[in-house]
Amino acid sequence: MSALVSLRGLRVAFDGQFALRGIDLDVQPGEAVGLVGESGCGKSVTWLAALGLLPAKARVSGSVTLQGQELLGAAPATLDKVRGGRIAMIFQDPASSLNPVIRIGRQVEEALRLHRGLQGAAARAEAKRLFDQVGIPDAARRLDAWPHELSGGQNQRVMIAIALAGRPELLVADEPTTALDVTIQAQILALLQDLRRETGMALVLISHDLGVVAESCDRVCVMYAGRIVEQAPVERLFAAPTHPYTLGLLGALPPLDGPRRRLAAIPGSVPEPCAMPKGCAFAPRCAERSPACEIAVPAAIDLATGHQAACIRATAMGLLKETVAA
Repeated sequence: MSALVSLRGLRVAFDGQFALRGIDLDVQPGEAVGLVGESGCGKSVTWLAALGLLPAKARVSGSVTLQGQELLGAAPATLDKVRGGRIAMIFQDPASSLNPVIRIGRQVEEALRLHRGLQGAAARAEAKRLFDQVGIPDAARRLDAWPHELSGGQNQRVMIAIALAGRPELLVADEPTTALDVTIQAQILALLQDLRRETGMALVLISHDLGVVAESCDRVCVMYAGRIVEQAPVERLFAAPTHPYTLGLLGALPPLDGPRRRLAAIPGSVPEPCAMPKGCAFAPRCAERSPACEIAVPAAIDLATGHQAACIRATAMGLLKETVAA
């Protein structure tokens, strides 16, 4: 099966400092992919760059294709059809994404007019159907509400309705449960899963919450300092994590059963693009680092079907696997 979206060698620089350092990622039709990592790892920048939403000072290189159609450097008219149409994005804070002086029904209708040509009564009827689909109660009356009259969870549902207006093939959800309480978080995640089943769209879920990704995704990509350092099917990643950063993220999760233990925090923080260390970017924070880690950036190596890790330890494991197989 050919990929719906393919990113190859995607690099982004601000003022000469690289925030993304070569992202290779495929998203298959109907697949749910999770992007996880600490703040500053480049998760959101990856998709803002792919959709041409970064400021003009950003220098973007590489390739982003949508079923073979190149998006980097594409004409504005082409991108206008893709963004909100074939690929939709939900941003972190719905309160800042909705226009506070326009009724929410009109904001949904605008998306319907731009991407499906609906106007007037037809657009209003479809907006009500979308509100019903995303679980907004009393949908007909809510069409005339202002954003400030809705709760955070309801505003997030409005953003999902706007994203669905263009019938996208891929929905990119950037921290869709940020600032929502646990009960509403669960409702939003369940809604996204239901929508995937109903529409067949692919989903990219950007999150720092491994628990959310484990419940919602088929495959996980772990990002650190502008690179994907490990990716695997979700069951494989949690059963056999390899990269020390992935192990660190999992070690910071509180156990749900068994004896209580202290959480193992990862020391330090994600390096700034202007202070990127030589070799492996995670080496200064890694308890298993060696002098070889500071020589060169480790390449990703295949460990199993769909499982790759970019670490010297992973390289050694891969070589051992090949020797045993021979």
